[in-house]
Amino acid sequence: MNARRKGAARPASRTSWIKWLFIVPVLAFIVVQLYFFLQIWWWIDHNPGSTSFMREQLSSLQEKNPNASLQHTWVPYNRISNNLKRAIIASEDANFSEHDGVDWDALQKAYEKNSKKQKVVAGGSTITQQLAKNLFLSGSRSYVRKGQELIITYMLESLLDKQRIFEIYLNVVEFGTGIFGAEAASQHYYRVSAAGLNAGQAAKLAVMLPNPRFYDRHRDTGYLTRRTGVILRRMGAAELP
Repeated sequence: MNARRKGAARPASRTSWIKWLFIVPVLAFIVVQLYFFLQIWWWIDHNPGSTSFMREQLSSLQEKNPNASLQHTWVPYNRISNNLKRAIIASEDANFSEHDGVDWDALQKAYEKNSKKQKVVAGGSTITQQLAKNLFLSGSRSYVRKGQELIITYMLESLLDKQRIFEIYLNVVEFGTGIFGAEAASQHYYRVSAAGLNAGQAAKLAVMLPNPRFYDRHRDTGYLTRRTGVILRRMGAAELP
């Protein structure tokens, strides 16, 4: 009788163990999403002090030089030149003011272009998606990271208005090695404030965004010059939030 009871207890114990094997990851996932949600909610009226990308790059720089630091100064939205705002929208996300965080048409076009070239030549990520990645994630590429990026993207769009999303993006986006935000970039490249950028300067900064560390070292490439001209022509049609 006792042996029969012991045998019956084993399957129940195994079932409980299997149940927790599924429950623990689900609970961990929920806790992580709650952390992201609360952090974004805090940023409705508080500015981020740093981002995942900033901390990652600072750690990398300090491996070579323990005294290394980042160049980053927060400035409010109205103290950033409209030239830079228009240039970045024209270059990075023409439909920023209209989409809900993800531009599915742009993603489809990028996929078709990459498939045709058989390599990644176009992105398709919106400004909100880029901000989601910069704030919380790493530069690694995987389907899991992309899925998390989409969840954070919709959190940002749900909790923040477009102007606040753009303000945070302009202040934390990477413009070069250790250079983050519009003010630091303006001072680093042109010795002017973010408010004082002219159209040509703004267009060139916007073109640098997809590969800022490379263009920090190579500031006069033919592509940079040609692409800057294209963005200058498109800036007038860019809709600001």
